[in-house]
Amino acid sequence: MKIKFAVFTITIALIINTAQADSSKAAVCTACHGATGNSINPIWPSLAGQGAEYTVQQLKAFKSKTRNNAVMWPFANSLSDKDMWTIAVYYSKQKSNIMPSESEQNPIAERLYRGGDLERGIPACMACHGPAGAGNSPAKYPALRGQNSPYTKLQLKDYRTGNRKHPMMEMIAQKLTDEDIEILSTYVSALY
Repeated sequence: MKIKFAVFTITIALIINTAQADSSKAAVCTACHGATGNSINPIWPSLAGQGAEYTVQQLKAFKSKTRNNAVMWPFANSLSDKDMWTIAVYYSKQKSNIMPSESEQNPIAERLYRGGDLERGIPACMACHGPAGAGNSPAKYPALRGQNSPYTKLQLKDYRTGNRKHPMMEMIAQKLTDEDIEILSTYVSALY
């Protein structure tokens, strides 16, 4: 088991190190996700600063249709594993645009993000996504900071309805109210 894990770790390290973080492979992505990975359309995700492992995981999910998206499938389907890593590494090195939020509900969102809600069985978001919303790349937990608030809101609602699959996120999102989703989406976009 240890040998297999070591080989897997070395293989991933080699892929990441050999993937050139250039923009040529990411050129087709720029129309929706921006040249620097900061999407100007609020319902499309920003990729800047996103962990490479998470981005590759999502591209593979689009390619296999386990994450069903008619727009992303043709693009992901044409990518090799090396292409996916090249694109993911490129965007992971880009700086995300973080816009400050002055919502009056930020203290409520902050308590939910940092401490969860024990009574409702909601864990702290930062347990997986980190105190600053930077995610946990090796664990494939996405960065939330710098993400467009409408996109995050849509994803949480998709988890709640089961349109997007992830057992932990589905369970959490089902316990969130529309107001929780609204304030959390705004709050996490401005974390830094």
